[in-house]
Amino acid sequence: MKEQNHPQLYRWLKDRIRRSPGGKITFAQYMESVLYHPEFGYYSTYQTEIGKSGDYFTSASLGADFAQLLARQWVQMWQILRCPTPFSVVEMGAGTGYMAADVLRELETYDVDFFQSLDYRIVEKSPGLRQIQKQNLAPWLEEKPRVHWCNWADLDSIQGCFFSNELVDAFPVHLVVRSGEKLQEVFVTLDNQDNVVEVLGELSTQKLAQYFEHLGIDLCSDAYPEGYRTEVNLAMLDWLEAIASHLERGYAIAIDYGYTAQRYYQPGRTMGTLQCYTRHHRHDCPYINIGYQDITAHVDFTSLEQEGKRWGLEPLGFTDQGLFLMALGLGDRLAALSESSLSITELFSRRDALHQLIDPLGLGGFKVLIQGKGLSEQEKGNVLKGLAHP
Repeated sequence: MKEQNHPQLYRWLKDRIRRSPGGKITFAQYMESVLYHPEFGYYSTYQTEIGKSGDYFTSASLGADFAQLLARQWVQMWQILRCPTPFSVVEMGAGTGYMAADVLRELETYDVDFFQSLDYRIVEKSPGLRQIQKQNLAPWLEEKPRVHWCNWADLDSIQGCFFSNELVDAFPVHLVVRSGEKLQEVFVTLDNQDNVVEVLGELSTQKLAQYFEHLGIDLCSDAYPEGYRTEVNLAMLDWLEAIASHLERGYAIAIDYGYTAQRYYQPGRTMGTLQCYTRHHRHDCPYINIGYQDITAHVDFTSLEQEGKRWGLEPLGFTDQGLFLMALGLGDRLAALSESSLSITELFSRRDALHQLIDPLGLGGFKVLIQGKGLSEQEKGNVLKGLAHP
């Protein structure tokens, strides 16, 4: 794809930089702008395509299996909580809505009682994606709607499960760099030719230094080289607080690519994890294709666990996606293919999709963090099916 910038977004961005104090903005503000500008951002327009013809794959784009297996995990959660009505599933960042459609289609026949109790809600900040979701979920919006869209302010205290899949990796991140004996932050400014460029400066907030203090990691120690560069996702901490404040009783599931803090911030990872995607081409330059490319960073799951505890979310399990899905029955689906009536082409296609979901070098290596709140000791004693593997 030829390098290009969204013209309106690029003009708006440069104007914002000029009007900002010191003529610069943090990288987190830059990332927020190019991904989430309400009119021109990557996620706010129809530039976002998922799957073979788009910029990247997700587990949900490989077929219905991912959603169907997750739906069965939610049924067990409902049963553990003694079948409350309503049981709310809050999907945060629902993409095209296909996964929600697969979930609802599965539950209509798999467990009618649970389906009748289900209150499916979607928190989605992108106007463009909301419109696509409503189109794809139209069958469940007639007569008695099964899906509702809401903002955080609309949510009451709920019983059920908050869920995200490949959401946290797209939160805006701050970039920090070791410079001598201190940390500096990456800011975005304009050069003499009016091009977007980076510049280092003092930390915009002490929360960045506190982040590493809480982890017990000193990026300015002798273990880390000069110029060591990495990301800090402060937005995910606020997001987790919002989840905890609305979850009265139930679960939170976060599925994403990432590491524990010790792996994430290891000294050898000198340039962090920030990456960009355009038409399945991955690179590390966030200052091209502005408005036309995805920008992501891996998730620090240690901080998610630690921050969750602060707000009453107790860690119940942390595992790989491949193991999680196998425990929920994906292995049985693979075994059943040998007895299916599919054509050779269909058989290979379906087998390939299932294998991609559990490939440890791909989607199967994604991490699954499950946290709980308001659970009794007896309820916590019930092992979730997705975590019941050797």
